[in-house]
Amino acid sequence: MAEAHQAVAFQFTITPEGIDLQLSYQALNQIYLSGVRSWKKRVSRIRNRVIKGMYPASPSSWLFVVIAILATMYMRSDPSMGLIAKIQQRLPLSLHVSLSAQGQTMLSALVFSTLLWLSLILALRFCLKLLLSYHQWMFEQHGRVSNTTKIWVTLLRLLSSRKPLLYSYQTSLPHLPVPAIKDTLSRYLESARPLLSDCEYKRMTKLASDFESNLGNRLQRYLKLKALWATNYVSDWWEEYIYLRSRGPIMVNSNYYGMDFLYVTPTCVQAARAGNTITAMLLYRRKVNREELKPSRVPGTVIPLCAAQTERMFNTTRTPGLETDVLQHWLDSEFIAVYHKGRYFRLWVYQAGRLLSPREIEYQIQKILDDQSPPQPGEDKLAALTAGDRIPWSQTRKQYFSTGINKRSLDAIEKAAFFVTLADEEQGMRGNDPVGNLDRYAKSLLHGKCYDRWYDKSFSVVIYKNGKNGLNAEHSWADAPTVAHLWEYTLATDAFHLGYTEDGHCKGEVDRSLPNPQRLIWDISQEVQAQVCHSLAVAQALADDVDCHVFPFRDFGKGRIKKLRVSPDAFIQIALQLAYYRDRGGFCLTYEASMTRLFREGRTETVRSCSNESSAFVKALESGEAAEQCRHLFRLASERHQNLYRLAMTGAGIDRHLFCLYVVSKYLGVESPFLKEVLSEPWRLSTSQTPVQQMELFDLKNHPEFVSLGGGFGPVADDGYGVSYIIVGEDMINFHVSCKYSCNETDSHRFGAQINKALQDIMGVLSADTKTPVLSTAAVESQPKKTL
Repeated sequence: MAEAHQAVAFQFTITPEGIDLQLSYQALNQIYLSGVRSWKKRVSRIRNRVIKGMYPASPSSWLFVVIAILATMYMRSDPSMGLIAKIQQRLPLSLHVSLSAQGQTMLSALVFSTLLWLSLILALRFCLKLLLSYHQWMFEQHGRVSNTTKIWVTLLRLLSSRKPLLYSYQTSLPHLPVPAIKDTLSRYLESARPLLSDCEYKRMTKLASDFESNLGNRLQRYLKLKALWATNYVSDWWEEYIYLRSRGPIMVNSNYYGMDFLYVTPTCVQAARAGNTITAMLLYRRKVNREELKPSRVPGTVIPLCAAQTERMFNTTRTPGLETDVLQHWLDSEFIAVYHKGRYFRLWVYQAGRLLSPREIEYQIQKILDDQSPPQPGEDKLAALTAGDRIPWSQTRKQYFSTGINKRSLDAIEKAAFFVTLADEEQGMRGNDPVGNLDRYAKSLLHGKCYDRWYDKSFSVVIYKNGKNGLNAEHSWADAPTVAHLWEYTLATDAFHLGYTEDGHCKGEVDRSLPNPQRLIWDISQEVQAQVCHSLAVAQALADDVDCHVFPFRDFGKGRIKKLRVSPDAFIQIALQLAYYRDRGGFCLTYEASMTRLFREGRTETVRSCSNESSAFVKALESGEAAEQCRHLFRLASERHQNLYRLAMTGAGIDRHLFCLYVVSKYLGVESPFLKEVLSEPWRLSTSQTPVQQMELFDLKNHPEFVSLGGGFGPVADDGYGVSYIIVGEDMINFHVSCKYSCNETDSHRFGAQINKALQDIMGVLSADTKTPVLSTAAVESQPKKTL
């Protein structure tokens, strides 16, 4: 019963002589240590806030300015041009009385030095913002860098020389510009040309022209006004209308997943894998809170990316509403929520302000695994409420989970750092059917049993019975690169830094007096149980319809592609166009996600990968034209794709601008036939590259078995495909393909085979090419990363 005494700081009894007060010094000490940890975090946040506020200057620069001013005054010179004297005249009367004339002069000089120092900081930040607004470097040809770009790089390196904190660049990032409406419409028509007949294209051209000359300019004025006022004219509307206002299930339709290592499972002990995984994530949270992570940058450059999405990674839950959901973010909690065999537990991961060791967390997890108590009535499938439609979940939550023990238990889940599922099945590439097992692994992470994840949490970690792990992430709060950064750190820390003993257990000692994990208590009425069954039926129908196929492509990777002086991403995207053409006999509107994190609070933009150039190459290859002509058309398609990607990254994309114009039109209560038709077009091929951002964490040359499988997502269109891929090392590309069984025209395995063949066929065409094309700097050296 040691944990019972530690749960309270004191206890008392009533005696005939009065109150007998018994203090628990151990409990009071734990409260004291927990308070110390809390104050340390507050002090750290204040310190970081000060350091961020003066970036790119440093605290020591203030002393340098003060000494410089005082030195010039000592030499009988006035660097302030009379301002110090004016400051001295305006000092309070009490200071005139208490300080000597020399003291007043010194104080005035300090005030002037501080004001000058603050002015210099603002000037430096303004200069840094101007430098970060320059994007022409991305469009320059490889090996032909202009003098302007060379000077720009030198100045940027100079201003970025001091080691920044995670959020140091945030206020220096430029705002996302609003493209000219004429340019957006022109680019849209060009992207739609390969998908439309001559008659359809003529009609769409007229719709666009009418929109530009009438309603478009009016909507554009409102959008420019918002861009002047808001930090980012897209992100808040994108989050609200694309994610939070969706009333359908977020499971499969929105949430996405990340997988474990392909070939390696560091330990087969479920509790031990959970111990290291949870510890690594909490260490990452500590780095985020202390801002010890390096700011993300465009690979191969010093150009920073927006880090705003990192702020809501932990302690965040999407709560349902009737019209729109809300993202709720709390201060750091000292516990996580754990699900196992239909029961929910609150697991404290801090003891007296100290993070538990991996071995102690393993010890606590094992207690949960050994607990044989049955679920309470209605508890086992309760999370199905988060997997079904949002309105019933909102109504049920408000009526049955807003008071009493249900609210306390729900708060324990929603305010937890993150959610952990201890699965009772095995997953991974194993047995006699490794490919089929990878497909089942993907489906398990994407939707599971439809009731064994809390899909509203920012992310849920899944630990399988055989030690494999993975995660399921909610999409509204952030995009894949943010989650991928966390997951890379978790896998690397687990395998290479924390490690395991020879018998597969976590390292470290155990304090066996730790309080037991707290079982959450529920009062689930028959009405709630009925709604759980209904939500589960909706979610199960959705899950059963998902067809997933995961396969590693090992014939070649980015190493061989880059030797041909071709962008690996463009190579894969054109191969996907060829695969789709062979699979469906035509072309379709294709979505490839690009980041806009060069701008403050930037999220994503769409690259319309199906272009006139890619269509021409596919048709030429399929019609049997000469290899030389096919190579020429491929080069044009590759460069066109890279240019589209660069435009999207630099704020000159098509779809986010049209989306925001549509939102403005809805606020004004006006209809646009052009916008309505454009935004209703289905994305039958939705693609994304999972970024590998921290290659320094993985030594693939000496440990090639530690390759990641990446992650994937569900299909966007009922009759389309979802394709995610990760370029791992130099010789492997892993693909995740999804579609729906209910569509007779799609098949994930068939499309996977088409992708495999398309990659090989294009490589066969290009391998005979001895010419070395000139590509952009961004295309070859600083490959931009994609996001879901």
